[in-house]
Amino acid sequence: MKIIVAGAGEVGSHLAKMLTSEFHDIMVVDTDEESLKNINANLDLMTMVGSATSFEFLKEAQVKKADLFIAVTHSEETNILASMIAKKLGAKKTIARVDNYEYIEPENITHFTGLGIDYLIYPERIAAREIVSLLGHEISEFVDFSGQKLSLFVLKLDEGAPVIDNTLMQITKENKDFEFRAVAITRNGQTIIPRGHDSFMVNDLVYVVTNQSGIDDVMKYSGKRKLEVKNVMILGGSRIGKRVAKTLEGRFNIKLIEKDREKSLKLADYLKDTLVINGDGSNIDLLMEEGLQKMDTFIAVTGHSETNILSCLLAKKMGVKKTIAEIENIDYIDLGESMGIDTIINKKLITASRIFKFTMSSEIESMKCLTGSDTEVLEFVAKGGSRITKDKLRNIDFPKDALVGGYIRDQKGYIAKGDTHIKAEDRVVVFALPSAIKKLDNFFN
Repeated sequence: MKIIVAGAGEVGSHLAKMLTSEFHDIMVVDTDEESLKNINANLDLMTMVGSATSFEFLKEAQVKKADLFIAVTHSEETNILASMIAKKLGAKKTIARVDNYEYIEPENITHFTGLGIDYLIYPERIAAREIVSLLGHEISEFVDFSGQKLSLFVLKLDEGAPVIDNTLMQITKENKDFEFRAVAITRNGQTIIPRGHDSFMVNDLVYVVTNQSGIDDVMKYSGKRKLEVKNVMILGGSRIGKRVAKTLEGRFNIKLIEKDREKSLKLADYLKDTLVINGDGSNIDLLMEEGLQKMDTFIAVTGHSETNILSCLLAKKMGVKKTIAEIENIDYIDLGESMGIDTIINKKLITASRIFKFTMSSEIESMKCLTGSDTEVLEFVAKGGSRITKDKLRNIDFPKDALVGGYIRDQKGYIAKGDTHIKAEDRVVVFALPSAIKKLDNFFN
């Protein structure tokens, strides 16, 4: 697939890195020659210096041959205009990152499709939804499939968790009717697809696929519980902070701290049931004065990863039950997790997840690049006659670096087992290491 990425910033660079590993024909374009040099030094792809909103430049870049044109520059206007021009010049599919929530309202999206933009992505809305879905649970990450008919829970195992030192085989033998399946374990920065002899250890990050019937058992065996949430503090009036507060107000007591005075005033007008405080969130005394120690959940979404990490660590020290930090520097994610932050949000991974599925030839309903791991969880639609439907899972030589966690049939979620036989039109949830992604196309296409 020929793919042109407009924008060599952090999102564009991360996306290009993911796509080159799949052996696509990638070109990255940007007006900043220095950014392109950095990409050229680390990745095997083409780059061109120029404006993605120039007809002549896009013609020179052979945009008419592009299967996919992705605009992820820092400018929303540039992304929209570049995608429109790329479509007019022959690009088969176009995607634009936007920063205006109004654009993705259902009644407005059709205006953009009419202009030739196939898909708009607004990472902040997706991030806000993720944060809201995680409130009230001792889980690190959550992915929903087909309206929660199946879900992926990511849980960190603490001392005392009932599964510690047990192998998958032992747990399965004792409880054959479980409605959940462990599909991966991350330990010391390495992610493995577990087999029967693998055991669970303290501090493991465990990825579990479950249906609604299995959620209580998942929480029980991982030693987790539901959290009662009344008081929430949000640090940072960013687009994410604003969306989270708007979604939650009226349900909880919310305090939002924003450093910029003018932004604080605008937020106070917009958020009717949220107490907006103008102050520096890196000031420990301020956080304590505003009752940090009385909070049930602390959400740090300023534009600074370091501030978000340190404030979450303080919140944890003060006894806050759930901490959530936006960490945009990917190199800091492992650090944040190892220091005890419960949930980490990263917009680059969110953006890459939404875009990456367009590069697969198989039909994919949803896809998520998981934080703190280089793995993906995907929801495929099994096509009639595809390899996945030919026999039981144990007999089809499914890739060792991937695992079918479950499937959705007739609006009901099921956990996959060795004797499961996938049928055409089943929605199949697969957990995969990067090395497996290309192979999966051969099973579902």
